[in-house]
This record gives sequence, C-alpha cells and structure tokens, in this order.
Amino acid sequence: MDRLSNTVRPYAWGSTTAIPELLGVAPTGEPQAEMWMGAHSGAPSRLTRISGASETPTEQPLTDIIAADPERELGPAAVEKFGPRLPFLLKLLAAGAPLSLQVHPDLEQAKKGYEDEERRSVPIDAPHRTYKDANHKPELICALTPFEGLCGFRRPTEAAQAMAALGVDSLKPYVDLLGAQPEEAALREVLTAILTADPVEMAETVTAAAAAAERLGGVHAPYARIAHHFPGDPGVIAAMLLNYVQLQPGEALFLGAGVPHAYLGGLGVEIMANSDNVLRCGLTPKHIDVPELLRIVRFEATDPGILRPEASPSGEELYETPVDEFRLSRFDLSPGAAAVDLSRPTPQILLCTAGAPRVGTLDLTPGASVFVPSGETVEASGTGTLFRATVVA
Repeated sequence: MDRLSNTVRPYAWGSTTAIPELLGVAPTGEPQAEMWMGAHSGAPSRLTRISGASETPTEQPLTDIIAADPERELGPAAVEKFGPRLPFLLKLLAAGAPLSLQVHPDLEQAKKGYEDEERRSVPIDAPHRTYKDANHKPELICALTPFEGLCGFRRPTEAAQAMAALGVDSLKPYVDLLGAQPEEAALREVLTAILTADPVEMAETVTAAAAAAERLGGVHAPYARIAHHFPGDPGVIAAMLLNYVQLQPGEALFLGAGVPHAYLGGLGVEIMANSDNVLRCGLTPKHIDVPELLRIVRFEATDPGILRPEASPSGEELYETPVDEFRLSRFDLSPGAAAVDLSRPTPQILLCTAGAPRVGTLDLTPGASVFVPSGETVEASGTGTLFRATVVA
C-alpha cells in the first residue's frame, strides 16, 4: 500500500475554495477544479517505492509502477478483463461555475470514431478532434456538499412549459415543436435547431431568456446563473431541455453513454472509465461536432435516477452501476468499532473525505489517498469516511 501524491487541475470553472477547505490548506486564489487519483497519462498519481537495483526509495508515476508488473499491481483477473492498465480515474471535483454541457459515446461508438479519425490522420491534439481514444466514459458523481447538475432529457411538455413561461417570442417555435411531435422526434428536432441556429439571433434569444429567468426566479433561477457564465451561448437554451438535479451529500448520479449532462456547482467524488472522449453540446467555447453529437445522443426523456448507497453487513455502502471498469463504495468508520478488512483481489484507491482514519500503517486526513495493489491485506480503523474505488473483475 502506498500513499499517493496527486495533481490538482486548475480549470477555469473550478472553485477557489472547496478543495483547499477539504485538504485543510489555504486557498491560492486560483481555481482548483479537479484532483486526479489514478493512472491517467495526463496527470498520473505518484508514489514512493524502491525499484530495480536501487535501495533508495524514489517517487514514481503510478503508470510506471503498473507497467513494470501489471499482474502484481492489478491482479490477473483485472489484467485479463481490462488489459495492463488501471481502467478508472478517481477525482475530487469542485465546480465553482457550470461545466460544459456534454455527452459520452458508448464503447462501440468510441472505437469506430477513434478508428475513423486515425484513418483520416486527424491530429490527436487538434481542436476539432472528437475521439481522443477508443474507450467509453461512463461516470459517477457522488456529492460531498449540496451539488447541482443537469442530467438527461426531461419530458418535452415540461421543457415547453419552462420555455413558454419566459415569454420570449423567439422561443415559441421550440415550444411548438416540443408539444407537437413524439418525444424522441421533438427532442431531436429542437436540440438540432438550437445548435444550428444563426449565432447572432441565438445570442439575442439567450439574452432575452436570461433576463426573463432572472426576473421570474424560482425554477428558472438556474438558467439565469448559467447564462451569467455563458452569455449568448446556445447551451443555455439546450439546458432547459434537461432535468435539473440537486444532490445532497451522499447522493450520486450515474451518467451513461448518450446522456447529456452538466455539473453546475458543488464538491463531489467522481469516478469514470479512463477516457478523454467528450462530445460537447454547449456552455463552452470549444468545438461542437454537431453531426456526431446528434448521432451519439440518446433522445429519450428519463428520470435522472438519484443513487443512494446500498449498505452491507461489512459496513460497505455501494453505489450500484452497470459498468465493470469502476466500482465505488463508502465506509463510515466509528470510534471503538472493530477494524474493517478492505482486502480485495483487485486494485484499489482509498480516499479519505472526513475524519482521521488509519489505513494499514498510514494515518489519513481529508483529501489523502492510497493505492492498494491487488490481493494486499489492508484494514481500516478509527473515525472518518473512506471512499473505495476498484473494479469488477
């Protein structure tokens, strides 16, 4: 078991205070959006080990540690199922402003899209490149504080009512479409119209809609806040097609393939399949591949499906999802209770979010994390909250 040193990503939408407050350090004044824990090539966690002929411990990326002996670190079952790599990325995510409205492909779509762009020699770092790899990117966000987001399409009639209440004439064609067709066709046609509208005319519509939303308040207030960060962006209108969700601490959302979503504010633990494939559909200055987006999006009204953990006799509280690349659970440790056996035949990252639990021989504080290789014996005791990230293999 090894304590991890992790990178904090300073994306512009990040909160300046949430992660520092959890870590118990002074804010720098700069946004601190995500702390990455795992073996993503962009910012792998680091740990200190003795390796090779050297007897001196050295800090090494987790990617190198895994590459040197995948079966020891990950276990034979995980290597057979996912290859010689850690298939998930764990994060602390702190949104101080809305993230982009986005959707992720399924595995088959990702493979085909990646192969197509490779065949056409689209540079991997090109702004218009859609598929960065051949993997899908299901994800789960679990709230540590009250957390706001958008998740999945709501019923077209509900979206029509929200738009109509604003009293903006240029929204009337969307209102009519939402009420006059079968649900799937209505959602597809309206999202297409929003994303392909004349930019000048759409900016005027967004400005008028934002002013009306601010005046009305209530259920319209989130759209006024979104427009404050993205004035004139068509994603403000697209956001009205989606379910608005408020999570309380401990509640979670699972985002599967094809489900449009955006995080608006709050601190949470996020876990995802290790991929960079994102198709954006608004609230961003980045490239929007409208034809590919419309092929990937699942145009169906859905309940956002707030997840609450399922408790087991061992004290583990599991967030059930339909994917194998990651498995997220939580342990609330109480003083005086017996130590909890966390040993598993799969690799684990353990993250402390509250208290001061003892994991193995290490004392953890909020924001601290450890990597536990496959099959290594490990127990947790003391007081606090631990999140466990692993795989199903």
